[in-house]
Amino acid sequence: MNLNIEQIAFFLFVAAIVAMVARLIKIPYTIGLVVAGIAIAFIPSSSDVGLSKELIFVIFLPALVFEAALYIRWEELKEDFLVVLLLSTVGVLMSAGIIATGMHYLAGWEWKIAMVFGILITATDPVAVIATFKETGVQGRLRLLVEAESLFNDSTAAVGFGIAVALAMGQPTDFPSTVILLGTTIGGGILSGAVVAGGLLLLAGQTEDPLVEITFTTVAAYGSFFLAEHFHCSGVLAALTAGLMVGNLGFLGSISKKGRESVESFWDYATFVVNSLIFILLGIQESQENLGLFAVSILIAIAVVLIGRALAIYPLCALFSFSNLRVKMTHQHALFWGGLRGALGLALALGLPMEIPHRSEIITVTFGVVAFSVFVQGLTMQPMLKSMGEIPDATISS
Repeated sequence: MNLNIEQIAFFLFVAAIVAMVARLIKIPYTIGLVVAGIAIAFIPSSSDVGLSKELIFVIFLPALVFEAALYIRWEELKEDFLVVLLLSTVGVLMSAGIIATGMHYLAGWEWKIAMVFGILITATDPVAVIATFKETGVQGRLRLLVEAESLFNDSTAAVGFGIAVALAMGQPTDFPSTVILLGTTIGGGILSGAVVAGGLLLLAGQTEDPLVEITFTTVAAYGSFFLAEHFHCSGVLAALTAGLMVGNLGFLGSISKKGRESVESFWDYATFVVNSLIFILLGIQESQENLGLFAVSILIAIAVVLIGRALAIYPLCALFSFSNLRVKMTHQHALFWGGLRGALGLALALGLPMEIPHRSEIITVTFGVVAFSVFVQGLTMQPMLKSMGEIPDATISS
């Protein structure tokens, strides 16, 4: 399951070619990468390569969360913070409950196992959607809502997952201890991100060397994540906090103007590399999973995941219908259909304890749902945005 330097170099070469071809035929390059990964799986030497929780958590996730938060501006976010917060907390819990209920009654899973799956699969990863936004020039509130909701959504899912697993393993989890666990996990994650990012921003203010500034932001991303995880807090929330602080406070003076351009270019490339490796490895892993063995459970899961997402997005957005925070119906459709499943859900599934019941089935069903998200939702997102008029006319005509 380890990647060596030759494999990484080969995968990046493939990713560059796929990105060029995807731009020509106008599809999200992430989908092309998954197809490329499936093709690579037929190479005999690729049989020992795949995704693991360690690879996703240690290498990929801190960079993805930090980079996404880096571009979210608090001045814009605070206007829609209530909407984002409601969708990413109450919405996640509602969706997880609906999914768990569906898997219990329709797939016959035990309640505790269904709840574990319900919470881990609510973690969204709109990489393919954001790639479409970048290609087509979608900006403004829609992009902010999709990115911010996904970021905070992932944090809620990661925290809830720990509690769900504890319940599934039969550990005593009463209400007071659950509240304490939630408080320390969330508070510790935010504090870790704030401490690491704050300290590094102070250091960054003492230099105007772009290379040093890039290094500090890299340490902020990974250092905050690992510090939080070391104390059993939320690494996702820590990296999110660090990214928000660097993006909003660092660019106000701690990081020089030249350094800001270098930092943004570095993180753009870093996420291209990370996403390329994730989706190629996803394609390889998909080819190794026996999806047909649990085909019925996968079909049920796809259906209840979509229902759960819909019943979380539309009713909660309706609460703001008569206020200044009203979410346009087209934006609601984009939030619903753009809620793709990806890296974090896979990492949580792969990280399930070996002794948990139905572990292999949960992992395979998760891969099935992610495959549906990438191919069906990812491929149809751009046509849907066009039909709703969310893509600029200049892009459509081109």
